[in-house]
Amino acid sequence: MEWDIAKKDFKRYLLLERNLSNHSIDAYLNDVQKLEAYCSFKKTALAQVDARFIQQFLVFINDFSISAFTQARLLSGLRTFFAFLQIEYDRKDNPTELVESPRLNRKIPTVLNIEEIDALIAAIDLSTLEGMRNKTILEVLYGCGLRVSELVTLKVSNLYLDVEFVKVEGKGSKERLIPIGHHAIKYLKIYLEEVRPHVPVQMGHEDVVFLNRRGKQLTRVMVFLIIKDLAKKIGLTKPISPHTFRHSFASHLVEGGADLRAVQDMLGHESITTTEIYTHIDKDYLQSVITQYHPRS
Repeated sequence: MEWDIAKKDFKRYLLLERNLSNHSIDAYLNDVQKLEAYCSFKKTALAQVDARFIQQFLVFINDFSISAFTQARLLSGLRTFFAFLQIEYDRKDNPTELVESPRLNRKIPTVLNIEEIDALIAAIDLSTLEGMRNKTILEVLYGCGLRVSELVTLKVSNLYLDVEFVKVEGKGSKERLIPIGHHAIKYLKIYLEEVRPHVPVQMGHEDVVFLNRRGKQLTRVMVFLIIKDLAKKIGLTKPISPHTFRHSFASHLVEGGADLRAVQDMLGHESITTTEIYTHIDKDYLQSVITQYHPRS
């Protein structure tokens, strides 16, 4: 079995059958190319790769001080590759199945409380067109739990405000409908009716919701800088980004009793385990329980 043919067919499989984005496909192929380079170094054919060889490869990779998270992601990519070879080339085994992934400490995401979100929004200068746009951006980020990539590519034609839904294109070009609250709807309508008409829209950006002052689609970096500037204004020391609003959206829903499956659908997570990270219990609540019920408190 030739590496070049296997990689070419694997790429086609990821694109056509898995419907992955170009970024994700490149990540998978990069994982495979790392193994290919190691096989070349060890003069080992692809067909000869077994579990012991994969373990040796991971030890070799570890010597380059690659994080446990990156190693786990690399192993996951190779697991997908060999599963593909089993399907398409009748390979008898998947040598990655018996190899344990590195243990990962699951990091609890940074979450803003409602007072902090209100303070950030209150710090926006609403006397300018950009200020009204920025307020709408934060209301939509928090009101819908969008990824920043979904926010900047949001289309006017995908806003169904009369039925309180927006349609976004998420990872792997997968579309989903997300409910949008009255507060976000209110400011979206103000922005679309009173602010956006004053922006000189550039050709090709007519259907983009959020535009910069030159009439082009906002960049992810610009949204990041807007939020960083607001955090600095109010003296917020938490490390925040546009994704922090997504974390806050999900965490507040779960803490309020929302069904985890519903939150999963709104966030566009493929696996429920990704959404389960938001089931962490608020530390202040735990402290209040101890204070109220423990006999020594």
